[in-house]
Amino acid sequence: MPQRKPDHRRRHHAQLSAGWSGFVTGNQLTLLQNGEEYFPALEAAFDRARYEIHLQTYLYENDATGQRVAAALQRAALRGVKVCVLIDGFGSRNLPRQMRERMRSDGVNLLIYRPKISPWTFRRKRLRRMHRKIVTVDREIAFVGGINIVGDRTANDDQAPRYDYAVAVEGPLVEAIRLAAQRLWSRLAWLSLHKEMAHRTKMPASTFTGGSMSAAFLLRDNIRHRRDIEAAYLQAIRQAQSEILLAHAYFLPGLEFRHALIGAVQRGVRVVLLLQGKVEYRLEYYAVRALYGCLLDNGIEIYEYRKSFLHAKVAVVDDHWATIGSSNIDPFSLLLSLEANLVVDNDAFGAGVARRLKETVQTDGWRIRAEGWQQQPTYIRVFSWLSYGLLRLMRGISGYERENGRARSQ
Repeated sequence: MPQRKPDHRRRHHAQLSAGWSGFVTGNQLTLLQNGEEYFPALEAAFDRARYEIHLQTYLYENDATGQRVAAALQRAALRGVKVCVLIDGFGSRNLPRQMRERMRSDGVNLLIYRPKISPWTFRRKRLRRMHRKIVTVDREIAFVGGINIVGDRTANDDQAPRYDYAVAVEGPLVEAIRLAAQRLWSRLAWLSLHKEMAHRTKMPASTFTGGSMSAAFLLRDNIRHRRDIEAAYLQAIRQAQSEILLAHAYFLPGLEFRHALIGAVQRGVRVVLLLQGKVEYRLEYYAVRALYGCLLDNGIEIYEYRKSFLHAKVAVVDDHWATIGSSNIDPFSLLLSLEANLVVDNDAFGAGVARRLKETVQTDGWRIRAEGWQQQPTYIRVFSWLSYGLLRLMRGISGYERENGRARSQ
């Protein structure tokens, strides 16, 4: 295996993409796997809140988990904490009106991002969703990841829990996350004519000390930060020297991203993909598989997670650079939705994430081999390419191709 160069980490800092606020040191980061680790930590943080809570999520379900989180938010609101919950109009479209009204009557400020939805239009504005999963509590702790407010298990209780990750952040980076959540909240409060919700909460500075980890908070929006998350991925992949691990629920990279991965393999870097192995959304599932042949032929290892639904959006490069967040590697995340990722440059944290991913690949990953893939039935190949073509058509109608062209010219 190629050895990491001594200046590898310094180059990460020297070549930050435009719009990236950079790495902030002095943080303590805790990796949380699945809801069984995430929701107890979230509830405990809510019960410690004294001034303000921001919760922004794509999907909020009225299940036992959603009700448990709502109860913790209510307890905070009754103590006088300002509680701000932002949900997406499409992702949370099944949240009953009674649940929303009960939360509001309990003192929770609730806003809906783009509440008007239509399944019959591919207009760009309708496809742009709020896909972030961010929580901040005072200036003390923040959570960033891919976990929605929904139970880990589907209706089939015999199935393993949904596979996903989040990170608890303590330290100076919390303020950057809090300000990003507050800015989006204030903008939507004004636009929805609820300006009384937009006022800022006065609170003391964080009391946390003692962290040593370096991390950055990245957003994807439709104004200033359109390519920040993708640029961070590409930078890390192009600088990789030994190993790249990617775990993604939806993996439909563009040509530039695919070329970066193939270029890494040609440099002697091991590239491992852990992808969705169960059919959740049929169109996306088969569209991704249309790319398997090209990726396998170029030496990229592909494993499918079939134990339950894979929902993670995680990457580790060379056991020290890691990212966890809400952004998939597909056109809807990279160039349409509002996303948020945490990027970490720390040996201990990166190695810990890599260890968990490798354990999952080893125990629950079904390896797809090139020789076997070439023997798949013709009808599967045809359906995969039809699905891929349909998704390309959808992103063209949505304005993805035009916006992608402009982004690459800047």
